[in-house]
Amino acid sequence: MVQTLEDHLEAAYGVVLARNPGESEFHQAVHEVLESLAPVVTKHPRYAEGSVIERLCEPERQVIFRVPWTDDSGRVRINRGFRVEFNSALGPYKGGLRFHPSVNLSIVKFLGFEQVFKNALTGLPIGGGKGGSDFDPKGRSDGEIMRFCQSFMTELYRHIGEYTDVPAGDIGVGGREIGYLFGQYKRITNRYESGVLTGKAIAYGGSQVRTEATGYGAVFFTREMLATKGLELAGRRVIVSGSGNVAIYAAQKAQELGAEVVACSDSNGYVVDEDGLDLALLRQIKEVERGRVADYADRRPKAKHHAGGSVWEVDCEVALPCATQNELDGAAARTLADNGVLAVAEGANMPCTPEAVAVWRDRGVLFGPGKAANAGGVATSALEMQQNASRDSWHFDHTEARLDQIMVDVHTRCAEAAEEYGAPGDYVVGANISGFVQVADAVLALGVI
Repeated sequence: MVQTLEDHLEAAYGVVLARNPGESEFHQAVHEVLESLAPVVTKHPRYAEGSVIERLCEPERQVIFRVPWTDDSGRVRINRGFRVEFNSALGPYKGGLRFHPSVNLSIVKFLGFEQVFKNALTGLPIGGGKGGSDFDPKGRSDGEIMRFCQSFMTELYRHIGEYTDVPAGDIGVGGREIGYLFGQYKRITNRYESGVLTGKAIAYGGSQVRTEATGYGAVFFTREMLATKGLELAGRRVIVSGSGNVAIYAAQKAQELGAEVVACSDSNGYVVDEDGLDLALLRQIKEVERGRVADYADRRPKAKHHAGGSVWEVDCEVALPCATQNELDGAAARTLADNGVLAVAEGANMPCTPEAVAVWRDRGVLFGPGKAANAGGVATSALEMQQNASRDSWHFDHTEARLDQIMVDVHTRCAEAAEEYGAPGDYVVGANISGFVQVADAVLALGVI
């Protein structure tokens, strides 16, 4: 794979491999960006001369720390916390916190690297970062989660701030966790610094639409991709992977735009409901009862639960992978393409493997990469920061309209960059180039720092 890059890009990638051994997810994310940049560096040699690529591949700061906490039985537990502050050329570091057993430095760095370009694509003044812990909130009591969050923030607080680094939620970090984290930050600092965290509840400085934003944004981006082919989302058969925040609100917006959403999944299998997903029931099960999609099938007579297997076996016209990285591989992509899929948009971060992306290109499937298609979440976080800075709050409709326009602009940036550099319709190329150029120009403007 590396030999397809231009010499300077190959050398930069070689440094990444040598400097970050064993970090396969990070390697994958860097390669996916670098393989798009040869025409940019050829046209603008200042990026190579200024070692911009090397600078962008090295995080500005990486923080790893111990998180001790006590469970309900009184046993002391130890987890590991991370915050990778990747690039702040465009603004304060911005990116979520993920609490999941799979979290390690490679995953946090891949997410932070992607976040840099995703945030640039929004056109808003935010840099890129990411963080989290290998703590698993599943099965933990509210008290255990509170004590973990308080311990996590007791270390993290010294590295963040509304002008420095602004975390948000991600997998395993929702409104409950953000509340505990913000409360501990406020307690330690004695400051009501609303803008230090986003994804807060409306009652204490949160933004309307933030909960829905990533899922809504992915659907808005899908709508724009389909429109380039003279197609509409209305009437299309849609499946989503996952059944968490992103998946539920992607399904909701797709339904509002007239699509038929028939399947979703979790780690124990997937459910198909040919009558269309009952999102009120799904939200009750997943968000209130914290149950499984199998419980959904038990309450919907025509719904069928498939233990194991893959949701990508379900035929559809639009696929929205909204679960986790590398969940959709080449074999699944070929199945979807054989079943007539027209468009795929990544609601999650890098859910499609490189082999799957190759299938989309070969088969002419419209494909929205995560750094573009799921930028709605961080865009609305930036809108929350705006409201906090001005001590203001906006109505739902106003905020959703802002989000919709941002996603239209993201699509336009990607499409125009792909066209300019000889890859019309290739949103991977367009997103990588458009995001890179904006950050690279800022890096050069700020000098060698």
